[in-house]
Amino acid sequence: MKIAILGGTGSFGRAFAHRLAALGEDEVVIGSRDAVRARDAAEALGSPRVTGAANEDAVRGADLAVLAVKADGALDTARGIADALGETPLLSVASAITFEKGVGALPDSDGLSLAERIQDVVRAPVTAGLHSIAAANLDHAPPEEDALVCGDDARAKELALQVADKLVAGRALDAGPLASARALEGLTAVIVNVNRRYKAHAGVRITGVE
Repeated sequence: MKIAILGGTGSFGRAFAHRLAALGEDEVVIGSRDAVRARDAAEALGSPRVTGAANEDAVRGADLAVLAVKADGALDTARGIADALGETPLLSVASAITFEKGVGALPDSDGLSLAERIQDVVRAPVTAGLHSIAAANLDHAPPEEDALVCGDDARAKELALQVADKLVAGRALDAGPLASARALEGLTAVIVNVNRRYKAHAGVRITGVE
């Protein structure tokens, strides 16, 4: 599979690319607004199966694109690559959470998830997932946690689940339609608060599923 990771020079994108590079099963293209930074990040991984390119070039010919940019840049990035992306499935991993002093992390107040808003600006089928997985956990070894993925398009969701399954030591689980991203993105705020309170790198395990 050819996987384009947009925002591959950021902490989560780098960890995502590093984990895939370690497996050596897929062709990975790190995408960035700056093609030089993308190529430098790819070279740092030292794998012939990892290359770097500007975002629009990265998604061309990909089987799956991963939108791993920070939440405040996700919509602009999606708009910028929409034409080049075409019908290629897009996995959104960002969560638009906010922080309030003395309170902590809060879920986005918008009625729609960030993933649903991204779906409004691209033709490609959008899935959402991996919100509960921290870059620090992903970068060292497959974390002992489950990965939750949601979406409306069956094929796009299956591709996202296949990739998610490579990243964790737990399971990649189908969390339902894209509307479920409202809960999954909100879960990021919960995990951030838990991690801050207990100085941990918490994840999620779902019980009772065979």
